[in-house]
Amino acid sequence: MTAAMPVIAVTSGEPAGIGPELCLRLVEHSARSQLPARLVVLGDKELLAARARLLDARVELRDWQPAASPEPGILDVLPMQADVKSVPGKPDPANSRYVLRLLDRALSGCMSGEFAAMVTAPVHKGVINDAGIPFTGHTEYLAEKTHTARVVMMLAGKDLRVALATTHLPLKDVPAAITRESLEQTLRILRDDMRSKFGIAEPRILVAGLNPHAGEGGYLGDEEIRVIAPVLEKLRAEGMRLIGPLPADTMFTPPLLAQGDCVLAMYHDQGLTALKYATFGNGINVTLGLPIIRTSVDHGTALELAGTGRADPGSLFTAVDQAVLMADQGRRV
Repeated sequence: MTAAMPVIAVTSGEPAGIGPELCLRLVEHSARSQLPARLVVLGDKELLAARARLLDARVELRDWQPAASPEPGILDVLPMQADVKSVPGKPDPANSRYVLRLLDRALSGCMSGEFAAMVTAPVHKGVINDAGIPFTGHTEYLAEKTHTARVVMMLAGKDLRVALATTHLPLKDVPAAITRESLEQTLRILRDDMRSKFGIAEPRILVAGLNPHAGEGGYLGDEEIRVIAPVLEKLRAEGMRLIGPLPADTMFTPPLLAQGDCVLAMYHDQGLTALKYATFGNGINVTLGLPIIRTSVDHGTALELAGTGRADPGSLFTAVDQAVLMADQGRRV
């Protein structure tokens, strides 16, 4: 029975942040929810042990053995040594390559079939860049490593799923980044992964306009007329179920949300402000378009909380649960 259970790899993220202590709390989540999967945390075992002692956490760390059975109170760890000792709340760029090694190991395991999915605790982009390593985020890094031309960032929580046509761009650069080609590719990825990873055969997608009031017939911008509407018309003709372009200020009202299975926002804050308000503490990030399953917390490293025991593990628990569901859906497709 154990051999048939999917294995979910969890990267522990920035060692000075809250990621390691959130990972320690996975033992209580596994016991309470009786997950139909095995979890393995990738990280420095001594660092995790030190954080457990600091927080008086009742957890036993065990080196990962694929043939071993899950046991209450035991956290399986695939040990990977940090480059320098870490102090909670005080990130050191010298550990940046260690953080990336965690991602690389989880990714290689997913690509080989060793792991059914990967879940990522937060990393600190600024610290990685301070080490002289160009890094814009998990999403872009995994896309580059898997040679994936286009990926789609989706955040989800409760019954709300919000995908983004553009991600980490200055607002002034957003209009030029939304082309007919890029929007069509994004919508196809969104439709395909809603089918294969979420099990929704014919997903209904609510599509936002870019401008206030969705351009108001061209008076407040013409991107809806020139770019968005023509793409929606083309894909509707192929059978895709698309609603829009919709004014973003009313798109997140219950009557409209009830008509869709997910939302496509045109830029980061247009979509994620509403989602984080509705799901804060339990929202997650899902990367669509990758050849693997990847989910993540929707918060940062929270350096000010590291080592205090006050960090909320809800988002990590939800990310693990979603990864398990998606892995199960993938096995049935």
